[in-house]
Amino acid sequence: MAVPTFVDQVTLHISAGRGGNGVASVHREKFKPLGGPDGGNGGPGGSVILRVDPDVTTLIDFHHGNHRKAEHGGHGAGAHRNGGHGADLILPVPDGTLVKRLDGEVLGDMVGAGTEMVIAQGGRGGLGNAALASSKRKAPGFALLGEPGDEIDVRLELKVVADVGLVGFPSAGKSSLIAAMSRARPKIADYPFTTLVPNLGVVRAGEVTFTVADVPGLIEGAADGRGLGHDFLRHIERCAALVHVVDTATIEPGRNPLDDLDVIENELSRYGGLEDRPRLVALNKVDVPDGSQIADMVRDDLAERGMRVFAVSAASGEGLQALTYAMADIVAQARAAVPVVEATRIVLRPTAVDGGGEFEITESPEGWRVRGPKPERWVRQTDFSNEEAVGFLADRLNRIGIEDRLVKLGAQEGDAVIIGQEGNAVVFDFKPSVEAGAEMLGRRGEDERLREERPSATRRRDIQEQMPERSENETRADVARRIDRSGKAAPKQTNSSGIGPMSYEIGSKDDPDRDGEE
Repeated sequence: MAVPTFVDQVTLHISAGRGGNGVASVHREKFKPLGGPDGGNGGPGGSVILRVDPDVTTLIDFHHGNHRKAEHGGHGAGAHRNGGHGADLILPVPDGTLVKRLDGEVLGDMVGAGTEMVIAQGGRGGLGNAALASSKRKAPGFALLGEPGDEIDVRLELKVVADVGLVGFPSAGKSSLIAAMSRARPKIADYPFTTLVPNLGVVRAGEVTFTVADVPGLIEGAADGRGLGHDFLRHIERCAALVHVVDTATIEPGRNPLDDLDVIENELSRYGGLEDRPRLVALNKVDVPDGSQIADMVRDDLAERGMRVFAVSAASGEGLQALTYAMADIVAQARAAVPVVEATRIVLRPTAVDGGGEFEITESPEGWRVRGPKPERWVRQTDFSNEEAVGFLADRLNRIGIEDRLVKLGAQEGDAVIIGQEGNAVVFDFKPSVEAGAEMLGRRGEDERLREERPSATRRRDIQEQMPERSENETRADVARRIDRSGKAAPKQTNSSGIGPMSYEIGSKDDPDRDGEE
């Protein structure tokens, strides 16, 4: 199988690194039984960065491997040890690379050596329980999970950054011309479509140095897919000027320089976007007797069209100096009119689904769908196997007003509340409640609001209520025994977390294989 040497379009599947998880840990040391939380934070995941490298001229490296992943962040540890940062993955791309989504949306134009684009941001690391401790929650029994990194599919299209583009029919002498003006050595042969990929050459005229691009030959109907040239016309979109290379010594019947020029101009017009570029006409092969005569015949007609005409020969070098200096003048004027392009660092961040606010709530047949950067991020960070972590999530959601908004919109107890993107959402049962805080927490890793009945918690509360009414000689243990003898019923605990984390599930609500309520 033939291995391509020039690739100008690839599709990349990019994944940034996941953030490391925080850790729940308690400091343990001899003679210090209550050392306090000391769980470290997880490290952020590595990002995927595109960077323009002047030494890279093709996208062939991505053609052979189009799946790229950055390094994950390290997990936290006890003794306040944070996880390591995931290493960024830097992908070198050629100057002039256009970055698009698969639907055609342009994300960035990579022009200028050193220009960077953060195409996929690494996930944040989760906080450890030391960072989550507060005056009310002195020893959290949970930590936050790391966030997954961005995943995106993009298409890279290379548009060669050249100053002058050579266009013309096959075998018009474009490759010979670029070889005569520069040190480029493209393949040259006496049959059409010898040039299969664009060729670049560096030309110096006086104090101006510029690049010339030679694209495969165009033929009539190229805009409809005939020939090769139309596939590579993108490489002359950045050119400051176009040079029509016209064959004055063709042996094909029915062809002449004026008709050839009209055909090429028609194909350029159908391609679009090149109408404002200055044109030069190079009447090539004047070293041939018939070519010199034809060049003299059509020179005046081309001048009447407002074009600068140069009679040249790639074989003998005739007229090449005048042509190169004319190119240099156009390039110098174009460069003077364009501001200096400095290396930039572009960071792509997804647009907030709520249009910039904290969250939005919409009603759907599946339930009430909550979308927003904060709620979705908090859900991704929550360890749903830890009751205290789920209670902490409920407090955070209520704190930004999600419960109040649901009540105003008409949500009823038991309605499904869906947080997250479709296909990977978490579903809660809505239970409007009074405000609750960390002071209601039970044992480490548990949250009494998530239990329908906690006999031990109810018993402690009953004892505390009876303490002011006890007799002078009655101890707390006596009060407890008296309550036990009276057989006082323990009232049921109601879920006061607002959104009932007891009945969450991960996955789409309309997924027939989802688990039942937990």
